[in-house]
Amino acid sequence: MADEVNNVLDERKVVSEFCRLLEKSRLLFNSLRDLPQFGSKHWQTHFGRTFDVYTRLWKFQQQHRNILDEKYSLKRWQIGEIASKIGQLYYHYYLRTSEANYLKESFSFYSAIRERAYYSQASREEKPDLMVKKLRYYARYTVVCLLLNKMELVKDIIAELIHYVEEYVNVYDAEDDEEWRLVITEVTSFVQADNIVAVMTPDVIPVILSHRIKANEIPSLRGPTNISSGSNLTLQEIIIIGNCEKQVKFSELTLDMFRMLQAFEREPDIDSPRTLVTPSTDNTLQDKVPSKDSSKPCPNPHKYLLYKPTFSQLHVFLSVSFKEIPSSGVLLVYISGDAYTPSVKSGLEGQYDQGGVLTANRKTDLDDNLSKRRNVFKEPNCLYPEDLVPFTRKPLVLIVDCPNSEAFKYFPNHFGQPLVCLMSSAAVPVAMSESNRKGNMFTMFLYSPLVAFCYVSSIANLRSDLWEDGQRQVRRILNDLLRVIQDWSRVVDLSVLKILEDDFLKMMLLRYIFCFYVTHLHRAFKGSEYYPKCFPKLPNEILLNGGVEKQVLELASMLDVRSLFYEVGEAPPFD
Repeated sequence: MADEVNNVLDERKVVSEFCRLLEKSRLLFNSLRDLPQFGSKHWQTHFGRTFDVYTRLWKFQQQHRNILDEKYSLKRWQIGEIASKIGQLYYHYYLRTSEANYLKESFSFYSAIRERAYYSQASREEKPDLMVKKLRYYARYTVVCLLLNKMELVKDIIAELIHYVEEYVNVYDAEDDEEWRLVITEVTSFVQADNIVAVMTPDVIPVILSHRIKANEIPSLRGPTNISSGSNLTLQEIIIIGNCEKQVKFSELTLDMFRMLQAFEREPDIDSPRTLVTPSTDNTLQDKVPSKDSSKPCPNPHKYLLYKPTFSQLHVFLSVSFKEIPSSGVLLVYISGDAYTPSVKSGLEGQYDQGGVLTANRKTDLDDNLSKRRNVFKEPNCLYPEDLVPFTRKPLVLIVDCPNSEAFKYFPNHFGQPLVCLMSSAAVPVAMSESNRKGNMFTMFLYSPLVAFCYVSSIANLRSDLWEDGQRQVRRILNDLLRVIQDWSRVVDLSVLKILEDDFLKMMLLRYIFCFYVTHLHRAFKGSEYYPKCFPKLPNEILLNGGVEKQVLELASMLDVRSLFYEVGEAPPFD
């Protein structure tokens, strides 16, 4: 009798402790939503506590599964819900740290949910709440798979999402069916638009391409160099802004944002994952909390993703990023947006008269009253060159992909700090006008030079061996460009030389120059408005190097598109 009483008490303790952990995990998870997206002082403590509770919760439900099944009626979807929260934690931890290995951890949990069918009975619930959670899980899972370039899996997930949306609408007569159909349309269009060039093996098997930076792709100088020395600059904070109205997007990520997010990350190190908790094959959690004082720094700069921000939102992120970088750190602002040019310009142009890049296409309460007075008032949700002058007190790099990018051509530098601005061309050939929908061409070059080369050359399919040959040729070109800069460093602006000290900034500059060579040599790009620009200007000795031109034309011959390009020395002059 006493044993039975003790067993009952033990069972009640198990249920009570499970409920306590469940409630505590819920409160901690919800509290993370209240943390500001910016700043790095306190969020790690909050994430650490939340991970700790979810670790204990997962282990506890595994150890006491029989009691919880019998006395608490623990359902499989509840286990899936815990796993889904851990997947979300890892994804947001990735966004906070820019450490791509955490994406893999998020993927492992999301994959486990699908493989073990935790949400398989969702449509049998009386209320639609669980089914909505299932659809949201699929949307989050899709984003993680896209960022990991698991494109074949993405197609399977989209097919399942379409099926479950139809099931949701039919079973619950849902009123938000149009919203979910829009999600499907967006992700389908996103995948189609991102497929610029299909690379196939000889057996016609698709090759999944990864465009994160690999160590062997980064050019390096050999031998003695007179390029700037001293304390090296490092790229530490990046603000990625997207506001192209016609460009496809998914989950507040435009294609340009999606590509630049990866362009500023190194390929994850599969040999040394920095794991907090992972699902093992026996469905338990293993606690692998990384040392907080690890001497190994995160290999990627921290990034903020801002989709259609107002100026007030953008200014907050700029200010916080500026505050947190040290004197040897670099803040990079990348913006892909629609152009804003004042409708009337005075003969003597002053500040803000060149216009800028729209950051948001949002109407304010005053828009109707001001619509007739735009000659007097400037667009409020627009990033102008003058807006960034206060932030030039520390090293600053701008990348502007917009038809009005030349508004940043004469950027004021009052404080003598390194300042570089890479600007897209003002125009693209008519035949390539779809680039705005599929992502802007300039961003494509910064993301993957060979993909962009194929795009401007109308190459939609490529054998895998030709792709590898092309990649090697691009690496040779970038290495040659770096040597040319070294040879002419005495006439190169110091700001340009300083940014070569950081691997990511070096790659952006070299890919920009590669873009210039390709567009200058390509017959479809007829004049200076079709070429990208740089501030400070690069000397002609770097932009008109016959050896580099020959290498670019060799790439064109390799891919059988030589007829699209001028001969060496035949390309038209530029300003």
